[in-house]
Amino acid sequence: MTGPGVSRRRALERFGALLAASPLLPAQELAGEPPGRITPRQEAVNVFEVAAVAERKLPATVYSSIGGGDRRAFERLTFRPRMLVNVAEIDLTTELLGEKMFAPILAGPVWQQQQFHPEGELAAARGASLARTVMVVSARSSYPIAQIAAATKTTLWIQDYPEADVGAVRKRIEAALAAGCKAACLTLGTPYAPAGGAHHPAKLAPMGQPRMDWKLIENLARSLKAPLLLKGIMTPEEARLAVAAGAGGLVVSNHGGMFAEGLAAPIEVLASVVDEVAGKAPVLVDGSFRRGTDILKALALGARAVLVGRPVMWGLAAYGAEGVETVLNMLQSELARSMGLCGKPNLAGLDRSLVKIHRR
Repeated sequence: MTGPGVSRRRALERFGALLAASPLLPAQELAGEPPGRITPRQEAVNVFEVAAVAERKLPATVYSSIGGGDRRAFERLTFRPRMLVNVAEIDLTTELLGEKMFAPILAGPVWQQQQFHPEGELAAARGASLARTVMVVSARSSYPIAQIAAATKTTLWIQDYPEADVGAVRKRIEAALAAGCKAACLTLGTPYAPAGGAHHPAKLAPMGQPRMDWKLIENLARSLKAPLLLKGIMTPEEARLAVAAGAGGLVVSNHGGMFAEGLAAPIEVLASVVDEVAGKAPVLVDGSFRRGTDILKALALGARAVLVGRPVMWGLAAYGAEGVETVLNMLQSELARSMGLCGKPNLAGLDRSLVKIHRR
């Protein structure tokens, strides 16, 4: 039944290619292109192929800051799909902080993006706009926030770090809000610079504010005229304190393992944080999300949305603004397909019955 002019071997090759691209199979990094050939953007089928292009374009020391990721926790979550459900139309829309979103996927904050592409955050913002999603901009960006806001029509949030002078943090956030940002995200748990790696020796160098406490967070949240999300929440106890301090949202995150070793994966602790918050504030999550299936698992565990950082930077480094759009569109499409295969036509129907957690 292969049709005229199509050999059985060729038909099997095509079928194998379809299976390999399926988001419901364990993600595997592809072997890459022959030396000298860069995969055209239109030919990339998943974010791993985009990553391979980014790695070839960037110096090793630069790529090391966005390469890798620990995906073992995702492998311990499997789906329990529903059958005979009408999935002719898949609706990815959700509401976050009072704003309707096309899909529950945000471009997460990454500092100094000009190291990945000459246009840095300007190109990333254009790509996020083309993909119809929110972009979280680091206060340590390559361009002024006002210039980034002027380059895009998409919703922007500002992300910053605690400092001894809370007034300075407030001033930067208020300037970003005045430039058009709709929310602020404060990254917790980073009193020192990132942990050392192959290209970055470890140093006990201050980065955030080691003396920051919940009272300062409460004062900052009260003083802002926009929601303040807290990024770095990893336990129910911290989630309870964050909500009590007036946080408008929580981001479950271990910061990609860059600042400390031995931390749990965010997806492992997500459900406990969601249960503690009990709907008082939206809970988001980041951490090695590479496929639509990863995102679906987080949504089933109770996350309102997922932040994606490194894959977006792969797209930026590989293809500029169009690469950012491509990566986000890939994840949106994979999420929609995975929902359809699991018998879930919309986000409202997602709950923990969709996933089975396999213990170590």
